[in-house]
Amino acid sequence: MDALLFAWRNLWHNRRRTLITLAAVSLTLMLTQAMHNLAIGSYQQMIYSGVRSGSGHLTVYHTQYRQDRSESLSFARQPVEQMVHDTIPALQSAPRIYLSALAQSSYDSRAVALTGIDMATESTFNPYLKKLPADEYLRPDERRDALVGEKLCRELKLRPGQKLVVTLQNAEGEMVSELLRIRGILKTGVNEVDSGLIMISLAMAQKLLGRPGHIHELALLVEQDDTINDTVATLTEQLRDQPQLEVVPWQVAMPNLADAIRLDYASQNVILVIMMVIVTIGIVNTLLMSVMERIHEFGIMLAVGAGRGRLVQLVACEASLLGILSAIIGTCCGSLLTWYLVIVGIDLRDFMSEDMEFGGVVFDPIMRAAWDPLWMTQTALYIILLCLIAALYPAWKATRLTVVDAIRHH
Repeated sequence: MDALLFAWRNLWHNRRRTLITLAAVSLTLMLTQAMHNLAIGSYQQMIYSGVRSGSGHLTVYHTQYRQDRSESLSFARQPVEQMVHDTIPALQSAPRIYLSALAQSSYDSRAVALTGIDMATESTFNPYLKKLPADEYLRPDERRDALVGEKLCRELKLRPGQKLVVTLQNAEGEMVSELLRIRGILKTGVNEVDSGLIMISLAMAQKLLGRPGHIHELALLVEQDDTINDTVATLTEQLRDQPQLEVVPWQVAMPNLADAIRLDYASQNVILVIMMVIVTIGIVNTLLMSVMERIHEFGIMLAVGAGRGRLVQLVACEASLLGILSAIIGTCCGSLLTWYLVIVGIDLRDFMSEDMEFGGVVFDPIMRAAWDPLWMTQTALYIILLCLIAALYPAWKATRLTVVDAIRHH
């Protein structure tokens, strides 16, 4: 206790330097925690939007479909979907068919991705459809309805109500064509989607595929993200009698999104390391200057019988107090800033379009943070540990003092 009191008094011997160091470390911790929480919140937004417009939290495929993307690698929808809902009733499912086709108008033609969807299901969660008026939804009793990307319509010089012809190869390798009527325009903000996507009813897609009742993908949405791995394991066990099918999580089904998030998180960690190095240099400077200013004092302490371990203890106590104060102040400020970012967020609509695209996924341009208390606690402890590590060199310098030279030092 005496060492702590003595260290506390020494820490404020040069009040200005201590306050500057304390402010720098606390500010770094605050920004680090807030940046991390903002990144986590943004990633959650990306995943939320990505799994709903893409392949779901987990997906059932033919085992070769992800590699080959062949139209022939389909499977019967009804028994698989029934098994999924019998096993985990809370799962939401979205059956889809994917076909490569050539879309033709009287003006021009374009290669497109033809996607068959269940409109009643997709309209409840798919962000691609959030801007689509309800009166432009695909009608269950009209199989020729089509939703066409905005840019694709411009390139083909088409408007709602007009017709286009799609030509493709079905699952048996035969060429088939169908006349479609544009029911609505898709405005997603993703260039690849707006310039090359046509959505049609699942029934029409099955007709073009030549396999009624079949689908290429059964996208599944879970209620809690942390149950994904357990759900994959459970469904994989249920499908053990159907080795031609596999269940994969979104990280496997949508590698572009997963890789984009990993890359962004890695770059954030690099910035974090640089900030920590700068802070460490500042802490070393503060403690070293504190030691150098008190060489005469240390010499007297050694002369009256204090051991060199006592000097190390004093420097370590000063570093610990500096780290604890910084951790408390930085975490309090980081929590306040995170709270603001959770409630209000950062509105980027003044700097870019209404929607943001990242990793092929459109998400809300108002970036909001998400709480990660475990990581915030860990970074606060890292700051304390960092201060102790930064004290090693000043403490070593203190132990190298000789009594005579230290007493003579002014």
